[in-house]
Amino acid sequence: MLLEIRRLTKRFGGVQAVADVDLAAESGSVLSLIGPNGAGKTTLINCISGQFLADSGVVGFRGEDITRLPPHERSKRGIARTFQGARLFKGLSVFDNILIGRHTRMRSDVVAQLIPFGRQAARSAGDLAKAGELSYGEQRRLEIARALASEPSLLLLDEPAAGLNLAESARLRELVRALAGAGLAIVLIEHDVRLVMGVSERVVVLNFGRKIGEGTPREVQADPAVREAYLGVADEAV
Repeated sequence: MLLEIRRLTKRFGGVQAVADVDLAAESGSVLSLIGPNGAGKTTLINCISGQFLADSGVVGFRGEDITRLPPHERSKRGIARTFQGARLFKGLSVFDNILIGRHTRMRSDVVAQLIPFGRQAARSAGDLAKAGELSYGEQRRLEIARALASEPSLLLLDEPAAGLNLAESARLRELVRALAGAGLAIVLIEHDVRLVMGVSERVVVLNFGRKIGEGTPREVQADPAVREAYLGVADEAV
């Protein structure tokens, strides 16, 4: 198993955002996290990527305990992520944003030597447009491309379909399937239930920081506790 989380807990003052959560993700599959707003989904991903350090529990990756490692060390080991809102360097070009994603894979002196050649190639390919000039959907895809530039084996996607239109969501669905098909492990947070159920091998449901359900998409949709806490009648349209 590529990623193994055991009894992970994270508190903020008196609030327990994640409580004793276990989960596992394997290469070539999509594991989705769903649940109401405030359920602890993004906090959990932050603990996996290193933005937050867990108060207790274990984050295991490739058999190594990485629970206390900083984000850049986790990135070097093959963990990449996106954020709820696209966090691009909007004043920089598309090419430069992707190049930044390579920083954990290349020495700074090598990067300095490659920049002039890369920009020349990017100019001919039209990749010198400023990131801030792209449409919102294109910015979301660029953020995923930047994450992939680090050559991860685990990709954490935090609400990548938020704000996308139907056509963009369909392209995202195909992209997620293709990435998993290429061997990546993907952990996906998403409120688009159709997208989740269409791409996931397994789904974990959180509520008030605790895991209340886990299984295949079909199993999760049939779980009474999950229907009451999150899906409600919405799953009838899935």
